[in-house]
Amino acid sequence: MDMHTVVVGTAGTTAEDVIAVARDGARVVISDEALAAVAAARQVIDDLAAKPDPVYGVSTGFGALAVRHISPDLRAQLQRNIVRSHAAGMGPRVEREVVRALMFLRLKTLASGHTGVRPLVVETMAAILNAGITPVVHEYGSLGCSGDLAPLSHCALTLMGEGEAEGPDGTLRPAGELLAAHGIVPVELREKEGLALLNGTDGMLGMLVMACADLARLITSADITAALSLEALLGSEKVLAPELHTIRPHPGQGASADNMLRVLAGSGLTGHHQDDAPRVQDAYSIRCAPQVAGAGRDTLAHARLVADRELAAAVDNPVVLADGRVESNGNFHGAPVAYVLDFLAIAAADLASIAERRTDRLLDKNRSHGLPPFLAGDPGVDSGLMIAQYTQAALVSEMKRLAVPASVDSIPSSAMQEDHVSMGWSAARKLRTAVGALTKVVAVELVAATRAIELREGLTAAPASRAVLRAVRAAGVEGPGGDRFLAPDLAAAEEFVRSGKLVEAVEPVTGTLA
Repeated sequence: MDMHTVVVGTAGTTAEDVIAVARDGARVVISDEALAAVAAARQVIDDLAAKPDPVYGVSTGFGALAVRHISPDLRAQLQRNIVRSHAAGMGPRVEREVVRALMFLRLKTLASGHTGVRPLVVETMAAILNAGITPVVHEYGSLGCSGDLAPLSHCALTLMGEGEAEGPDGTLRPAGELLAAHGIVPVELREKEGLALLNGTDGMLGMLVMACADLARLITSADITAALSLEALLGSEKVLAPELHTIRPHPGQGASADNMLRVLAGSGLTGHHQDDAPRVQDAYSIRCAPQVAGAGRDTLAHARLVADRELAAAVDNPVVLADGRVESNGNFHGAPVAYVLDFLAIAAADLASIAERRTDRLLDKNRSHGLPPFLAGDPGVDSGLMIAQYTQAALVSEMKRLAVPASVDSIPSSAMQEDHVSMGWSAARKLRTAVGALTKVVAVELVAATRAIELREGLTAAPASRAVLRAVRAAGVEGPGGDRFLAPDLAAAEEFVRSGKLVEAVEPVTGTLA
């Protein structure tokens, strides 16, 4: 399962490392520099714990209960209790890759030397990740402020040898049994450690990082399917000319136009084959494809900038500063991450919406310029892709609902101590659903556009388009018995897009696409 080793230091991590650990099972190693920084910060906490003055998170309660000073004999119990009480998530289990990203990003902050945990805590969390043990985390329980509290608490339970977890073989077992089976000793938490394990934006950040990677591939895939649709509809590629996009210098727009132009290079279908009602201009869903996909690209670039900043951050409260001060702060608030999660959901919904409009145009004999109704082999006997477009429309409608921002909501909690929250976890969960829906929408357009191109008999498609047709057939997208008109395998088409095989099919012809 391990592809490579990820070294965790004091300076944060990268999106590539998050994905390597979350999805590919990369091994995690803590650098000597990080272990030294962790030990130094822990000494600061130990020194404060020995003093009579109350310090939040070290010798006090938490949240609205921070006014109570906790005596030394109760502090270990306090740290255990915060984990147990906060592990109150409910609902379906969260995906394995999300939990691994969550744990890895919490480990990244613990290794920064700003949280005050012992090196033992850091090393044990790394050992759990490396053993392939995945805590059971539930859908609901985070408001995106004071950290992704319930999700992180369920992870901390596993560190303590409590609760349930999934083993590397996929079976659920008591966490204590799984740790013992891998020679991992549960951690007995001490001052500050329970709080440090819970106080971060790690869940929403992990989902943002993975969504950014998926959307980058999907936007390029949408450029390809838009080009295929333009070609199948005998549209004009002149609107993709670089000089038109230079005078409106949004970088994403120029990149998408260039992608489409390269896919269409050498086509015998575009711009020359008008029907009895010649078009002066193509419809917006064709002509404005680079503008919409390009806006999505630029939104993605901003989201990646925010993610990179958060990946470099140490998010905890209180934190141990370089000069030895231990200070309370509000860095755990998820607003920066929540905003871009919502922004990406809006961009994904619009990209899906324009793709669905192109599909509908391909299926309508009144607007498809000579194609049969619904691209059916025998219209009337065969309904063609009629219901595939219904499915696509249902997905687009769902994505529009998912595009309603979560980050504008706030539900006060903790007796009004936590009186404004980000809802960033919720924003991340709905974006994750939206990314899956967009994959399906692009897959349906791919099926429709490739089928339509095949129906343009006597006209020569672009070399890149012909490469896509060959790859689609090889992927088993066609219906029973290889019938390209009947019951295409939409699940196979979805996997073809999701896996990046659509992009891989054209790049030998087009060169690397943006």
